[in-house]
Amino acid sequence: MSTPAPAIEAVELGKSYGTGAKAVHALTDLSFTVEPGTVFGLLGPNGAGKSTTVRILTTLSRPDAGHARVHGIDVVQQPANVRQLIGYVSQKPGFDPVATGLENLILQGRIHGAPARDARSRAAGLLERFDLTGPGRRLAGTWSGGMQRKLDVAMGLMHRPRVLFLDEPTTGLDPQARLELWAEIARLAREDGLTVLLTTHYLEEADHLAARLAIVDAGRVVAAGTPDQLKSALGGDTIRAGLVRQSDAGRARDVIGAIPGAGAVFAEGGALHARVADGAAVLPAVLAALEAAGIELASVGVARPSLDDVYLHHAGRSFREADRLDDREAALL
Repeated sequence: MSTPAPAIEAVELGKSYGTGAKAVHALTDLSFTVEPGTVFGLLGPNGAGKSTTVRILTTLSRPDAGHARVHGIDVVQQPANVRQLIGYVSQKPGFDPVATGLENLILQGRIHGAPARDARSRAAGLLERFDLTGPGRRLAGTWSGGMQRKLDVAMGLMHRPRVLFLDEPTTGLDPQARLELWAEIARLAREDGLTVLLTTHYLEEADHLAARLAIVDAGRVVAAGTPDQLKSALGGDTIRAGLVRQSDAGRARDVIGAIPGAGAVFAEGGALHARVADGAAVLPAVLAALEAAGIELASVGVARPSLDDVYLHHAGRSFREADRLDDREAALL
């Protein structure tokens, strides 16, 4: 049996904004593939290049280098054909707040060429699926944030796409609304066979939803695989130590790094992350060495590797630190 072609294929994508010394390199040789019927996550901090990647894949922007295909169709050479296959939900709301939920969905269906009766039937079915039938006849601008985000996703599904792009789908939602949307996204792939590509800067979202993911930093893929594969590849444990005095960070890093069994040690502000083979065995030595050096701890703990540890290992900085980008640059990318 032949292996199905990728639903999405990005090959060495490059994209820059501006020219000369002031140019911002949004993407550099970015490559990944997405198998049909799966949820794939592009995980990275603000400004990593995730939205730029999605804009290229959805034909809203052209790459400066490389190429991309959706179900074998080139996004630059045949953009109209690609648009027939995809749904796109951007970071910003796409609904009309002074129209009802039902009206928004019907209009979306009509824009895609559906007859009025078919558009109404499809809209009613999606409202029921997303538990929005009751609110569906109220103005969408009066809905809660979670309900509005569900409406955006439903609008992206009106024309029955084969691939759905979700750009930061749960930003700004409360925890309950986020969990509800997670359940719907997972169901789209599991029950409908839809391919979903989502961008996110929430580590737990990528870990929970994505069958596979690519971690993006500064426009490059620094690691790719299943969440479990990426975490297991690190092996060992992570000791996280919070310091009472941030000024002790450099000295504490040297002290921990000299302990047998301690691997790479990263400092971020007033906290240290140390990779160790066996956390339970090494932690007492860490505590004793820091105490002998007169370095006071505010907190300390041992944990199995997380996606934050994976990012730290491959990018050389923590996810939280990388997320602190200039607002202008982050909005651009």
